[in-house]
This record gives sequence, structure tokens and C-alpha cells, in this order.
Amino acid sequence: MPEPVSDSGDVVALFNEWRPSERWLLLAYEVACSEVRLWTAWSALRRREEAGRMVARTCDAEFLRLLSGTHQLSTAFERAGINSGDESVWIVYLPEIESGDGFGETDIPRSTYLDNDLGATRLIEHLGGTLLARRPIPSEEGLLRLGAIEDGESIEVSRHEDAYLIHTALADL
Repeated sequence: MPEPVSDSGDVVALFNEWRPSERWLLLAYEVACSEVRLWTAWSALRRREEAGRMVARTCDAEFLRLLSGTHQLSTAFERAGINSGDESVWIVYLPEIESGDGFGETDIPRSTYLDNDLGATRLIEHLGGTLLARRPIPSEEGLLRLGAIEDGESIEVSRHEDAYLIHTALADL
């Protein structure tokens, strides 16, 4: 985003107006952590969708709930959704492909990325944003935002991703 988000409600409303389906969502920048974490949460989402066991009514809200490590949807949106003051956000697409039966058995076709590039580009343009060539990385800021650690707490940098994954796993406990 060219400037920090001044009114997250306006940004979300504009995004919802232009997104092709509820399988697109805005995610707080610090919350993503890594591609491993995002695919892990996606896998949990797909299992819940296929079994009819989602807590939220929509897949985008359920994904945010899982990433936030909570049953409370309002807490999930507060933690993982965009907030006023955010300087960057992720636009995420949740593919609707079959999850595999076992660990590592899900085949994610390369076309999943390529087929949605134009949609993502259009959403970025409607939001007045700029595409940044970055991959998500774990950070203490993200762990703080999620409530996985308290202000003043610190975790060894090599353990950040582990803390994110553990926090995601707590969503249904």
C-alpha cells in the first residue's frame, strides 16, 4: 500500500467489492510467517471444508481463524485481518483443490499460481497498491500481533516459525 491503511473497513469493503470470490482474502503482513505455514493452514481449512466442520461460515474467515489460533472470529479478524495503520498486506487466494489423504499427498498444480496472477494484479490495482517481490518471513512482530507471545517476550529467531505453527495448531483446542 502506498500509505498506511487509514480506515481498514474502507479497504476491506473495496476489496470485497472486487474480489472474484470468498476464496480471496486480505491478510496482515506480519501474520503470514512462511509459505509452509500458509499451506499448513490451507490444508487444515480444506480438511474442515470437505468434512463440513468449519467454525466460520466462509472459507476466508475460517482461514483467518486458523492462522489466529482462536475459536473467536472477532479475535481472528483483529489479529490476522488488516488494521488501520498497517503498511503492507498480503492478498491470498485459497485454491479449491482436493487435499490428499496423507501427509505430503496433496498435488498443487503450478497453474494454481499462474491462473490467479491476473486476478491478484487487478485487486492490487483496485486497492491502489504496489506488488512487492517478497516472501513471508517469521517475525516477533507477527507473533505479538497473534497473541502467541506477550510484549517484552522474546523467542530465538530460529524458533519463530515453530511458534507460528504451534499457535495455528491451537485454533481447535
